[in-house]
Amino acid sequence: MTDTEPTSPSGHPTDGASDQPRSDVVDFPDRIATPTPGKPPRVIAIANQKGGVGKTTTAINLGTALAAIGETVLILDLDPQGNASTGLGIDRRSREFSTYDVLTGEASLRQAVLPTAVPRLHIAASTMDLSGLELEIGRERDRAFRLRAALHALNVQSDIHFDYVLVDCPPSLNLLTVNAMAAANAILVPLQCEFFALEGLSQLLKTVDQVKQSLNPDLTIHGVVLTMYDARNNLSGQVVADVREFMGKKVYDTVIPRNVRVSEAPSHGKPVLIYDLKCVGSEAYLRLATELIQRERELRDLKAG
Repeated sequence: MTDTEPTSPSGHPTDGASDQPRSDVVDFPDRIATPTPGKPPRVIAIANQKGGVGKTTTAINLGTALAAIGETVLILDLDPQGNASTGLGIDRRSREFSTYDVLTGEASLRQAVLPTAVPRLHIAASTMDLSGLELEIGRERDRAFRLRAALHALNVQSDIHFDYVLVDCPPSLNLLTVNAMAAANAILVPLQCEFFALEGLSQLLKTVDQVKQSLNPDLTIHGVVLTMYDARNNLSGQVVADVREFMGKKVYDTVIPRNVRVSEAPSHGKPVLIYDLKCVGSEAYLRLATELIQRERELRDLKAG
């Protein structure tokens, strides 16, 4: 009898544990289109108050996948732990300005932007100083709109024009996450295939509704991406079915599998698409990027119509 590799609902393998890291790298094409100077980027907050659901992993690898298909992307690290910054190989000593400096008004967002080893992918790194931000600006009238104000000038009079800003939110519904939601066009929700997934999602949706009512009436849920799917676990399949029943078309078709290469990549300071392009995790994030772009086109067509 031959062993078969576990597969996701779409028939793709879910675990590359037996693979060896490959030297393949993404073939990054030239820009597909010339951006409009001054046109604001699409801002997508990657949020879930639960920790360990794949927010940072999704920010890093979705950003890399979008860059691979020709978009110019800024990852904005709003988590004091700074894992998105570290996962993209940004040394702490090179973080002259951070998102903390941006939100306190000590620096512009442009000053905090750093290039990464991935073409067309940049990052505004974070530091542990962010953990004390709420104490510093909590009494200010504009405390919820600091990020929105910083993003306003991002593509004005600049040599880099970002198509997307992906905001990596902390695992809590604090002032940092509220700033992200107040500045965002839409929210992308990573949801781990676990027992309490829907319980956490319900709380997040309540917070989104509150932000829409008081801070950002145009905020939408871009989609829910199911992460850490394991076909060998019956519970994963049940969670997928339950979330799709609860959220309907808001759930992306792409499911991110539990994959060893995805877990290993951050320790090397690389996105998984650079660490091992051919693993199932890389392939999943490329599909997710394609799906996100398709949804963006549908939204533009809907507004134009």
